[in-house]
Amino acid sequence: MTTKIGIIGLGLMGGSLSLALKKSSSQYRFIGLDHNSKHCTEALSIGLVDEIVQTLDAIKACDIIFLTIPVDGIIAVANRIGTLDEACTVIDLGSTKEKISESIPENLRKNFVTAHPMTGTEKFGPTAAIDNLYEGKVVVLCDMEKSGRHQQQVAEKLFSDIGMKLVYMTAKAHDRHAAFISHMPHALSYALANAVMKQEDPESIVALAGGGFKDMSRIAKSSPNMWEDIFRQNKTNLIEAIEAFETELRQCRKMVENEEWTTLHTWMQEANTLHDIL
Repeated sequence: MTTKIGIIGLGLMGGSLSLALKKSSSQYRFIGLDHNSKHCTEALSIGLVDEIVQTLDAIKACDIIFLTIPVDGIIAVANRIGTLDEACTVIDLGSTKEKISESIPENLRKNFVTAHPMTGTEKFGPTAAIDNLYEGKVVVLCDMEKSGRHQQQVAEKLFSDIGMKLVYMTAKAHDRHAAFISHMPHALSYALANAVMKQEDPESIVALAGGGFKDMSRIAKSSPNMWEDIFRQNKTNLIEAIEAFETELRQCRKMVENEEWTTLHTWMQEANTLHDIL
Protein backbone atom coordinates (compact mmCIF):
# COMPACT_ATOMS: atom_id res chain seq x y z
CA MET A 1 0.00 0.00 0.00
CA THR A 2 1.37 3.37 -1.02
CA THR A 3 1.79 6.04 1.65
CA LYS A 4 1.30 9.62 0.49
CA ILE A 5 3.89 11.99 1.94
CA GLY A 6 3.36 15.71 1.51
CA ILE A 7 6.33 18.05 1.73
CA ILE A 8 5.65 21.74 2.23
CA GLY A 9 8.93 23.49 1.42
CA LEU A 10 11.02 21.99 -1.37
CA GLY A 11 14.47 23.22 -0.39
CA LEU A 12 17.50 21.53 1.14
CA MET A 13 15.69 19.94 4.10
CA GLY A 14 12.54 18.87 2.28
CA GLY A 15 14.36 17.67 -0.80
CA SER A 16 16.96 15.73 1.18
CA LEU A 17 14.18 14.15 3.23
CA SER A 18 12.48 12.94 0.06
CA LEU A 19 15.72 11.42 -1.25
CA ALA A 20 16.42 9.71 2.08
CA LEU A 21 12.93 8.25 2.35
CA LYS A 22 13.07 7.03 -1.25
CA LYS A 23 16.14 5.01 -0.26
CA SER A 24 14.35 3.50 2.74
CA SER A 25 11.17 2.38 0.93
CA SER A 26 9.56 2.23 -2.50
CA GLN A 27 6.07 2.50 -1.01
CA TYR A 28 5.97 6.30 -0.81
CA ARG A 29 4.43 8.82 -3.18
CA PHE A 30 5.71 12.37 -2.65
CA ILE A 31 3.50 15.43 -3.13
CA GLY A 32 5.09 18.86 -2.95
CA LEU A 33 3.93 22.38 -2.17
CA ASP A 34 6.08 25.50 -2.29
CA HIS A 35 5.28 29.19 -2.81
CA ASN A 36 8.35 29.44 -5.08
CA SER A 37 7.31 28.25 -8.54
CA LYS A 38 10.95 27.74 -9.58
CA HIS A 39 11.47 25.38 -6.65
CA CYS A 40 8.36 23.44 -7.67
CA THR A 41 9.60 23.05 -11.24
CA GLU A 42 13.09 22.02 -10.13
CA ALA A 43 11.83 19.56 -7.49
CA LEU A 44 9.59 17.88 -10.04
CA SER A 45 12.24 17.76 -12.77
CA ILE A 46 14.91 16.15 -10.57
CA GLY A 47 12.51 13.67 -9.00
CA LEU A 48 12.25 14.99 -5.46
CA VAL A 49 8.45 14.78 -5.71
CA ASP A 50 5.98 12.90 -7.90
CA GLU A 51 3.40 15.66 -7.98
CA ILE A 52 3.04 19.36 -7.23
CA VAL A 53 -0.10 20.84 -5.69
CA GLN A 54 -0.99 24.48 -5.21
CA THR A 55 -3.03 24.61 -1.99
CA LEU A 56 -3.06 23.37 1.59
CA ASP A 57 -6.42 21.72 0.96
CA ALA A 58 -4.84 19.64 -1.79
CA ILE A 59 -2.02 18.39 0.44
CA LYS A 60 -4.27 17.62 3.43
CA ALA A 61 -5.20 14.26 1.91
CA CYS A 62 -1.66 12.97 2.53
CA ASP A 63 -1.01 10.41 5.23
CA ILE A 64 2.07 12.29 6.42
CA ILE A 65 2.91 15.97 5.96
CA PHE A 66 6.36 17.45 6.56
CA LEU A 67 6.72 21.19 7.15
CA THR A 68 10.23 22.08 5.98
CA ILE A 69 9.78 25.84 5.79
CA PRO A 70 10.96 28.79 7.94
CA VAL A 71 9.66 28.74 11.49
CA ASP A 72 7.20 31.64 11.06
CA GLY A 73 5.75 29.82 8.05
CA ILE A 74 5.27 26.66 10.11
CA ILE A 75 3.12 28.55 12.60
CA ALA A 76 1.12 30.14 9.77
CA VAL A 77 0.46 26.76 8.12
CA ALA A 78 -0.52 25.15 11.44
CA ASN A 79 -3.17 27.82 11.89
CA ARG A 80 -4.42 27.77 8.29
CA ILE A 81 -4.50 24.07 7.47
CA GLY A 82 -7.90 23.42 9.05
CA THR A 83 -9.31 20.08 10.13
CA LEU A 84 -7.20 16.97 9.54
CA ASP A 85 -8.00 13.27 9.56
CA GLU A 86 -7.20 11.84 12.98
CA ALA A 87 -4.64 9.45 11.41
CA CYS A 88 -2.75 12.22 9.59
CA THR A 89 0.72 12.93 10.94
CA VAL A 90 2.21 16.42 10.55
CA ILE A 91 5.92 16.75 11.36
CA ASP A 92 7.58 20.14 11.45
CA LEU A 93 11.35 20.43 11.14
CA GLY A 94 11.71 23.96 12.48
CA SER A 95 14.92 25.06 14.20
CA THR A 96 13.01 26.54 17.14
CA LYS A 97 10.35 24.56 18.94
CA GLU A 98 8.63 26.28 21.88
CA LYS A 99 6.62 28.89 19.96
CA ILE A 100 5.72 26.34 17.30
CA SER A 101 4.56 23.82 19.90
CA GLU A 102 2.48 26.44 21.69
CA SER A 103 0.97 27.84 18.46
CA ILE A 104 -0.57 24.62 17.13
CA PRO A 105 -4.38 24.75 17.48
CA GLU A 106 -5.61 22.50 20.28
CA ASN A 107 -7.85 20.43 18.00
CA LEU A 108 -4.81 19.55 15.83
CA ARG A 109 -2.19 19.09 18.54
CA LYS A 110 -2.30 15.28 18.47
CA ASN A 111 -1.71 15.36 14.71
CA PHE A 112 1.56 17.25 15.13
CA VAL A 113 5.05 16.09 16.02
CA THR A 114 7.52 18.92 16.62
CA ALA A 115 11.00 17.83 15.56
CA HIS A 116 14.40 19.35 14.85
CA PRO A 117 16.95 17.39 12.82
CA MET A 118 20.37 18.66 13.87
CA THR A 119 21.77 18.81 10.36
CA GLY A 120 21.98 21.08 7.34
CA THR A 121 24.37 22.88 5.05
CA GLU A 122 24.82 26.50 4.05
CA LYS A 123 23.19 25.73 0.67
CA PHE A 124 19.49 25.99 -0.08
CA GLY A 125 16.97 25.20 -2.78
CA PRO A 126 15.95 21.85 -4.36
CA THR A 127 19.28 21.36 -6.14
CA ALA A 128 21.07 21.44 -2.75
CA ALA A 129 19.29 18.23 -1.66
CA ILE A 130 21.48 15.22 -0.82
CA ASP A 131 20.35 11.72 0.09
CA ASN A 132 22.56 11.32 3.18
CA LEU A 133 21.93 14.68 4.89
CA TYR A 134 20.10 13.01 7.79
CA GLU A 135 22.09 9.81 8.09
CA GLY A 136 23.80 9.39 11.47
CA LYS A 137 22.52 12.76 12.72
CA VAL A 138 20.42 13.55 15.80
CA VAL A 139 16.76 14.49 15.58
CA VAL A 140 15.28 16.13 18.68
CA LEU A 141 11.63 15.19 19.26
CA CYS A 142 9.94 17.74 21.51
CA ASP A 143 6.86 17.66 23.74
CA MET A 144 6.00 14.17 22.49
CA GLU A 145 3.38 13.68 25.17
CA LYS A 146 1.26 16.24 23.29
CA SER A 147 1.31 14.15 20.10
CA GLY A 148 -1.02 11.22 19.44
CA ARG A 149 0.41 7.74 19.98
CA HIS A 150 0.00 6.93 16.27
CA GLN A 151 1.80 10.13 15.30
CA GLN A 152 4.63 9.38 17.73
CA GLN A 153 5.12 5.93 16.20
CA VAL A 154 5.02 7.25 12.63
CA ALA A 155 7.63 9.93 13.32
CA GLU A 156 9.93 7.61 15.24
CA LYS A 157 9.84 5.01 12.46
CA LEU A 158 10.43 7.52 9.65
CA PHE A 159 13.43 9.12 11.35
CA SER A 160 14.85 5.74 12.36
CA ASP A 161 14.43 4.44 8.80
CA ILE A 162 16.63 7.23 7.42
CA GLY A 163 19.34 6.54 10.00
CA MET A 164 18.75 9.27 12.57
CA LYS A 165 19.41 9.10 16.32
CA LEU A 166 16.34 10.01 18.35
CA VAL A 167 16.64 12.39 21.32
CA TYR A 168 13.70 13.57 23.44
CA MET A 169 13.30 16.81 25.39
CA THR A 170 10.85 19.60 26.05
CA ALA A 171 10.54 22.37 23.49
CA LYS A 172 11.67 24.89 26.10
CA ALA A 173 14.86 22.95 26.86
CA HIS A 174 15.53 22.43 23.16
CA ASP A 175 15.41 26.15 22.40
CA ARG A 176 17.91 27.01 25.12
CA HIS A 177 20.36 24.31 24.06
CA ALA A 178 19.93 25.15 20.36
CA ALA A 179 20.66 28.82 21.09
CA PHE A 180 24.15 27.92 22.35
CA ILE A 181 25.00 25.08 19.98
CA SER A 182 23.39 26.25 16.72
CA HIS A 183 21.86 29.71 16.74
CA MET A 184 24.65 31.67 18.44
CA PRO A 185 27.34 30.14 16.15
CA HIS A 186 25.33 31.34 13.16
CA ALA A 187 25.20 34.85 14.64
CA LEU A 188 28.99 34.73 15.16
CA SER A 189 29.58 33.57 11.60
CA TYR A 190 27.52 36.44 10.19
CA ALA A 191 29.37 38.87 12.49
CA LEU A 192 32.77 37.46 11.47
CA ALA A 193 31.95 37.77 7.79
CA ASN A 194 30.78 41.38 8.16
CA ALA A 195 33.76 42.36 10.35
CA VAL A 196 36.27 41.01 7.84
CA MET A 197 34.53 42.54 4.81
CA LYS A 198 34.46 45.95 6.50
CA GLN A 199 38.21 45.85 7.27
CA GLU A 200 39.77 43.89 4.41
CA ASP A 201 39.73 44.31 0.65
CA PRO A 202 38.53 41.35 -1.45
CA GLU A 203 42.01 40.61 -2.82
CA SER A 204 43.47 40.19 0.66
CA ILE A 205 40.59 37.96 1.72
CA VAL A 206 41.14 35.69 -1.28
CA ALA A 207 44.91 35.61 -0.78
CA LEU A 208 45.00 34.95 2.95
CA ALA A 209 41.76 33.21 3.91
CA GLY A 210 42.73 29.67 4.90
CA GLY A 211 40.78 26.65 6.05
CA GLY A 212 40.12 27.99 9.54
CA PHE A 213 38.51 31.20 8.31
CA LYS A 214 36.51 29.34 5.68
CA ASP A 215 35.24 26.86 8.29
CA MET A 216 34.18 29.62 10.68
CA SER A 217 32.55 31.81 8.02
CA ARG A 218 30.94 29.03 5.95
CA ILE A 219 27.55 29.17 7.66
CA ALA A 220 27.33 32.92 6.98
CA LYS A 221 26.13 31.78 3.55
CA SER A 222 22.96 30.39 5.15
CA SER A 223 19.58 31.80 4.14
CA PRO A 224 18.92 35.18 5.81
CA ASN A 225 15.16 34.62 5.48
CA MET A 226 15.29 31.41 7.48
CA TRP A 227 17.72 32.63 10.13
CA GLU A 228 15.95 35.96 10.70
CA ASP A 229 12.86 33.94 11.67
CA ILE A 230 14.91 31.67 13.96
CA PHE A 231 16.58 34.61 15.71
CA ARG A 232 13.19 36.29 16.19
CA GLN A 233 11.52 33.21 17.66
CA ASN A 234 14.42 32.35 19.97
CA LYS A 235 15.39 35.93 20.84
CA THR A 236 15.72 35.57 24.63
CA ASN A 237 17.84 32.42 24.52
CA LEU A 238 19.97 33.77 21.68
CA ILE A 239 20.77 36.97 23.59
CA GLU A 240 21.81 34.90 26.62
CA ALA A 241 24.10 32.80 24.41
CA ILE A 242 25.65 35.88 22.75
CA GLU A 243 26.27 37.43 26.18
CA ALA A 244 28.04 34.26 27.33
CA PHE A 245 30.25 34.40 24.25
CA GLU A 246 30.97 38.09 24.75
CA THR A 247 32.10 37.34 28.32
CA GLU A 248 34.63 34.80 27.04
CA LEU A 249 35.80 37.12 24.25
CA ARG A 250 36.31 39.99 26.70
CA GLN A 251 38.30 37.65 28.92
CA CYS A 252 40.49 36.68 25.98
CA ARG A 253 41.06 40.33 25.08
CA LYS A 254 41.99 41.19 28.66
CA MET A 255 44.53 38.35 28.87
CA VAL A 256 46.13 39.43 25.58
CA GLU A 257 46.19 43.13 26.57
CA ASN A 258 47.77 42.33 29.95
CA GLU A 259 50.13 39.75 28.44
CA GLU A 260 48.79 37.04 30.75
CA TRP A 261 50.16 34.30 28.52
CA THR A 262 50.11 31.47 31.06
CA THR A 263 46.49 32.19 31.94
CA LEU A 264 45.64 32.45 28.25
CA HIS A 265 47.29 29.09 27.60
CA THR A 266 45.19 27.46 30.35
CA TRP A 267 42.04 29.09 28.95
CA MET A 268 42.81 27.64 25.50
CA GLN A 269 43.44 24.20 27.00
CA GLU A 270 40.03 24.33 28.66
CA ALA A 271 38.51 25.04 25.25
CA ASN A 272 40.32 22.02 23.79
CA THR A 273 38.27 19.72 26.03
CA LEU A 274 35.17 20.43 23.91
CA HIS A 275 36.51 18.03 21.30
CA ASP A 276 36.85 15.29 23.90
CA ILE A 277 33.08 15.59 24.37
CA LEU A 278 32.39 15.71 20.64
